Amino acid sequence: MFILILLLIVAVFLSAVVVALNRKNMSAEEPSVTDVDAGCCGAHAVCERETLLNNSSKIVYYDDEELDEMANTNPAFFTVEQIRLLEDVFYTLKESDVAGWLKSLQLRNILLPENIKEEALMIIRERRAVHL
Repeated sequence: MFILILLLIVAVFLSAVVVALNRKNMSAEEPSVTDVDAGCCGAHAVCERETLLNNSSKIVYYDDEELDEMANTNPAFFTVEQIRLLEDVFYTLKESDVAGWLKSLQLRNILLPENIKEEALMIIRERRAVHL
């Protein structure tokens, strides 16, 4: 039991380090220029890609097909391995892909643990604030 708790603490610490390093690397990158669709509302750079409420029902995979086994499962019942798999995919995404990934998960009925969901939504809010 003690070993599992220790492993969980180490995993959380390593995840925090990876997030910090990713954010540092992302802030050093040059912002990419994106063509704006003529039908864009102008509220942010790419309306269709940045919203989770678009009408597209096409599932886009982000090299994460293995997550499909988590469909229709309450995140409270995810194993440590499943959570680690979700974190691996999330922390390797480009910031610009986070909204699309969340939409893909919605279409696939995959729910995220609260900590990953909040972090992903924070990235989307930050990106939208920059583009306003």
